[in-house]
Amino acid sequence: MSQHYQHDVLVIGSGGAGLSLALNLPEHLSVAVLSKGELAGGSTYWAQGGVAAVLDDSDNIESHVHDTLVAGAGLCREDAVRFTVEHSREAIQWLIDQGVPFTRDDGSHDGERGFAFHLTREGGHSHRRIIHAADATGTAISTTLLQCARQRPNIELLEDRVAIDLITEHKLGGPGRRCLGAYVLNRRSGQVDTYCARFVVLATGGAAKVYLYTSNPDGTCGDGIAMAWRAGCRVGNLEFNQFHPTCLYHPQAKNFLITEAVRGEGGLLKLPSGERFMDRFDPRGELAPRDIVARAIDHEMKRLGIDCVYLDISHKPAEFIKAHFPTVYERCLQYGIDITRQPIPVVPAAHYTCGGVLVDSRGHTDLPGLYAIGETSFTGLHGANRLASNSLLECFVYARAAAADIVSQLQWVSMPPQLPTWDASQVTDSDEDVIIAHNWDELRRFMWDYVGIVRTSKRLQRAQHRVRLLLSEIDEFYSNYKVSRDLLELRNLAQVAELMIQSAMLRRESRGLHYTLDYPGQLAKPGDTILVPPGFHPA
Repeated sequence: MSQHYQHDVLVIGSGGAGLSLALNLPEHLSVAVLSKGELAGGSTYWAQGGVAAVLDDSDNIESHVHDTLVAGAGLCREDAVRFTVEHSREAIQWLIDQGVPFTRDDGSHDGERGFAFHLTREGGHSHRRIIHAADATGTAISTTLLQCARQRPNIELLEDRVAIDLITEHKLGGPGRRCLGAYVLNRRSGQVDTYCARFVVLATGGAAKVYLYTSNPDGTCGDGIAMAWRAGCRVGNLEFNQFHPTCLYHPQAKNFLITEAVRGEGGLLKLPSGERFMDRFDPRGELAPRDIVARAIDHEMKRLGIDCVYLDISHKPAEFIKAHFPTVYERCLQYGIDITRQPIPVVPAAHYTCGGVLVDSRGHTDLPGLYAIGETSFTGLHGANRLASNSLLECFVYARAAAADIVSQLQWVSMPPQLPTWDASQVTDSDEDVIIAHNWDELRRFMWDYVGIVRTSKRLQRAQHRVRLLLSEIDEFYSNYKVSRDLLELRNLAQVAELMIQSAMLRRESRGLHYTLDYPGQLAKPGDTILVPPGFHPA
C-alpha cells in the first residue's frame, strides 16, 4: 500500500550536493535524502581528480576566475564565477572539518608552504589548486559525508526511491506555483509514495547517460532536469555536454575514466605509432581544456580510422605513478595494462552536463520552494565548457548557499496540506519491457552519432525527428503501464535529449563544447540558450 510522508526538506539525490545541503541544515529539521539506487551510486563517488579552490598563497581569486572565464569560452556568468570562487576556501574547510581525508603535502612543491594538503594542477588551470584524496577524491568525499549523515538523527537516508514527478500547487488546480513535494516509486514495495515537504531540493546529477559512451554511472539520466521542466522551470545551455577526453578503452571496462590529473602530472597523448599530436591542435598541448583535447582525439580517430589513442605516463618513475594514481594503476592492471610500463588506450566519453535548471546564487529555480544544486542546475559557472574540478566545488558552494536560504525562510513557510495519492487505477503490468530496452538503445546511439562531439544541422534535424517519435511512444507506454525505474529513466532521458537537441539547433555558432561544421565561427555577442516550458509564468 502506498505511503504518505512529511518532511521539512526533501532532497532528491544523495551525491555531494544533496548530502552537503542536508548536513548544512539545522538538526531540528526533518530531512529526507532519496537515492534511486545505492546511496553512493551517484557521480560524486566516482570523481577522481579533486576540487578546485584558491588554497595556496601563490594563487589568488582573480587567477581562478580568469581561468574559469577562459575555459567557459565567453559564456560564463562572471557573477556566478566570482561567487563560487570567493566561497571556495570556506567550502573546502567545511569538507576538511567533516573529516574528508585529503592527501597531505609532502613538501615537494614550492609555493605550497602554509597549506597542509597536496595540490595538483589540471588542464586549463594556471596554478596548482586541485585538492584531492589521491586519485579517488569522490569516493573519499562521498564516504565521509554519508558517515556524517548517518550520525544525524534528523536525516533519513532512503535507497531505491525513484522520483517520478514534482507536485505543485498549479498541478493540483491551485492559484500558486509552489512546489509541495514529489511522487516517488519505492522499488522495494513496488508502490508510489507521496512525499510532502516545505522545501524540495533537486540534486540528481547530470544526463550523460543519454550518450552511448559515458564515464558516468548508470543513474545519470537527467531526472531532475526533466522533472523541473515538466513542472514549469526554465532550463539553460543544454547543448554543452562535456566529453571527458580519456575514458579507458577496453571491452570489459565499463565507464572508467582516466583522471585529468594524469595529463596534469605529465601524461602524453599519442597515436598508435607513438607520435604525439596535441601540439598540432593547441600550444598548451595535453594541458589544453577538455573540449579541445576531446575534439583533437575525435579528429585523429576519424582521420586514421583507429579505435582509440593512447595516454602515456610510463616515462615517470613507477613509485610516483603508484603513489599519485593508485586507483588508475590498480584498475588498469585488472585489464592487463601496467601503466608504469605501457600507455593506456583511451577514447572520449560523455562526462558532464554543463547546462541544467536555471537557478540563482541561492539555488532558487522558477518554482517557489524548489531548489536545484550541483550538476542538475545551471548557475552560469561553467559557460560553454567546464573547467576541470570546478564541478565538485559548485556542488558544495551552492549546497551551502541553498541550505542557508532555506533556514532564512523557515518562519514563513508552513507544511503543505495533505496531498492526493498517486492514481494507478488505470494502469496494468507490462509484458513488453523489450520496448523499453530497444528505445533506450536507439536513443543513446542516435545521440552519440548525431549530437556528439562534432555536429551538423542535418544530424540535429534527424535526431530531433527520432526523439519526438520516441517521446510519443514512451508517453503512450507511461500512460498504460505501471512505472518502473527503467521506464522512468527512459522517459527522463528522452525528454532531456529533446531539450539538448533543441538547444543545439538554436546555437548557430561553434563555441566551447558545441562544435558544428555548419557554423564553425563564433558570434560576436554570444548569449545563453534558455528554453521556456509551455505555459511558463515567471515568479
